[in-house]
Order: sequence, then structure tokens, then C-alpha cells
Amino acid sequence: QVQLVESGGGLVQAGGSLRLSCAASLRTFSTCAMGWFRQAPGKEREFVAGVTWNGGKTLYADSVKGRFTISRDNAKNTVYLQMNSLKPEDTAVYYCAADPSGLGSNSAYPYDYWGQGTQVTVSS
Repeated sequence: QVQLVESGGGLVQAGGSLRLSCAASLRTFSTCAMGWFRQAPGKEREFVAGVTWNGGKTLYADSVKGRFTISRDNAKNTVYLQMNSLKPEDTAVYYCAADPSGLGSNSAYPYDYWGQGTQVTVSS
């Protein structure tokens, strides 16, 4: 059974930092692209960041470019999202997802596996 488990969320003041982790019990993790998405109350789920299977290419939403960094450790089956200079509008539930194609996308469509999410709240 595939499981993606996010951790590292919490409450932080504006300007602060958080590091999210997503541990995957997925035998093919090293060949999957990984992505982070988020969903704020009353809004649709949106793409945040993605990384290809080998970490060679990353992709970011314009709203987080320069502030967030996605990385992965295939030896640990884990993907990370370092979030700096957080803003109140970053408040959302953050989800990690796995795309078996390995290529990654800013669309949710190719991502077959999803975690349960971790709450990030940024106070002003």
C-alpha cells in the first residue's frame, strides 16, 4: 500500500520559515516526480513546486519563486519543501504527491498518489 506522509507544518509568524517533509512508502519513489500542492479554505488546490525523478529539474508557482525550495533524497524516499519569508497568503493545507512518469507537472493530473496533508498557518 502506497503511503505519502507529510510533516513539518505548524503555526509561524509572517517572515518566518518552515520545512515540510514527505516520506513515501513507494518502491518506485526514485523514478517518480514529486510535487507539492496546497489548498486554502474556500479555494481550489493549487500547484506549489515540483521536482523530476532525479532532482535535475524543479518547477515553482510564481507566487513562491525565490521563497520556496523543493528537494529530494532518494536514499530516504523523502521530498522536502523549504519555505522562507512566509506570508499570510501561504496559509493552507500542503499536500505532497507522486507522479510515476518521473517528469513532473504543475497540473494535478499526472500525480497518482497523494498524502493526507499538513496544515501551515502564517500569522500576520
